[in-house]
Amino acid sequence: MSIFSDVPLAPPVAVFKLTADFREDSNPQKVNLGVGAYRTDDCQPWVLPVVKKVERMIVEDGSLNHEYLPILGLPEFRSASSMVALGNDSPAIKENRVGGVQALGGTGALRIGAEFLRRWYNGVNNTATPVYVSAPTWENHNSVFADAGFKDIRPYHYWDAANRGLDLAGLLDDLEKAPERSIFLLHACAHNPTGTDPTQDEWKKIAEIMKRRNLFAFFDSAYQGFASGNLEKDAWAIRYFVSEGFELFIAQSYSKNFGLYNERVGNLTLVAQDSESLSRTLSQMEKIVRTTWSNPPSQGARIVSKTLNCPELFAEWKGNVKTMAERVLLMRDQLKSKLQDLGTPGTWDHITQQIGMFSFTGLNPKQVEYMIKEKHVYLMASGRINMCGLTTKNIDYVAQSIHDAVTKVQ
Repeated sequence: MSIFSDVPLAPPVAVFKLTADFREDSNPQKVNLGVGAYRTDDCQPWVLPVVKKVERMIVEDGSLNHEYLPILGLPEFRSASSMVALGNDSPAIKENRVGGVQALGGTGALRIGAEFLRRWYNGVNNTATPVYVSAPTWENHNSVFADAGFKDIRPYHYWDAANRGLDLAGLLDDLEKAPERSIFLLHACAHNPTGTDPTQDEWKKIAEIMKRRNLFAFFDSAYQGFASGNLEKDAWAIRYFVSEGFELFIAQSYSKNFGLYNERVGNLTLVAQDSESLSRTLSQMEKIVRTTWSNPPSQGARIVSKTLNCPELFAEWKGNVKTMAERVLLMRDQLKSKLQDLGTPGTWDHITQQIGMFSFTGLNPKQVEYMIKEKHVYLMASGRINMCGLTTKNIDYVAQSIHDAVTKVQ
C-alpha cells in the first residue's frame, strides 16, 4: 500500500477547470469568459510591443549572466516598482521609508507579506489577529492567509447584489466593529471579481475609520494602469492612504499590465513609519524569502525594470496599457448597449459602472449553468466574466445568450 494512500484528492481550481472544460468543448460558437488574462479582438494573447523590444535588448546585452540576484530581488526593479505605486514625488520615498521585495507574482507578494504579518504583527507568531477579506474576493486571498497560519479570516461587506454595486454602509460598519489592529485586505483598483471600486470620497471614509481604529491596510494591486488606462488614477487609493500616514503593504503584480503572466513578476512594497523600522522589516523579509524561494528569477524583473527606468520605454508602456484598457472599456459599452437593445430584463448600468478586467454580471448559478450547457459560454459560477473574452465577433452571441438565460431561467 502506498504511503500516500490516505491523501484525499483535492478539488480542481475552479478557473482552470473551467478553461479545461472549454478546451474540450467542440462547439464552434463556444466562448471563454472565465480566463483571467487579456485577449485581443481576435481572442489571442497579446505580447506588448514594448516587452518585445526590451526582450531583444536583453538578448543583445552581452554583459548579462545568470548569477543569483540578491535575496530581496533586483534592486532597480524593486525601487521602480515602489515608485510606480507611490509616485515619483512621494514623500515616503524621499524620506527613505519605502522598500520592496521582489516576489513570484502578486500571489508571492501576498504570501510573503502574510507570512511576515503572522510572524511579527501584534506580537511574535500571532495567528489570532483577524484578517478581513471582501465578500466576495479573489479565491486565493483566503487560502494565502490561511496557509500562512492565520486562524481568523473574516469577510467584510462589499458587494450589494440587489443594487449591483458597492455596499458602502456594510463595509464602513464592518470597519467600525472590527477589533483594533485587524488586517484588512483591500483591492487597490479593479476589484476582483466584481469590478466595483469605491469612489475617491468613499476611499476617504474608509481611510478615516481605518486610521482612527488602527486597522492595517494590505493593498492588492494587480491592475494598475489596466483598469482605467491611467497609472495615477488607479493608484489613487494607495497614495491617499500613504499621505494620511499609514504604514502599509502593497502586493504588486505585473502579470496583467505587462502581459507577463508566466514570468511571475511581482513586488511587495512596504511603507514604514521611518527608515529604521523599514530596515528591520526588510531584514525579516529576507529570512522569509530565503526559506521560500531563496532567490527570485531575473528575466521578468529585468523586462519591467528596463521599461520603468527608461523614460522612452516607460511612455511606450503606458501607451500599451492604455490600448488594453480602452478595449475593455469598449467591450463594456457594447455589451451594455446590446443587452438594452434586446430589452433584457433588469438594469445593466453596472457593466459600465464597473471597471477593469472583470464584471459581476448578476447572473445566478442556474443561469450560469444554462449559459455553459446550452450556449457554450463559459463563465464562473458567481456570474463573473472576463471582459477581455468578448470580441466584436462574439459579443452579439454572448449578449443574446445572456438575454436568453435571464428570460428563460429564474
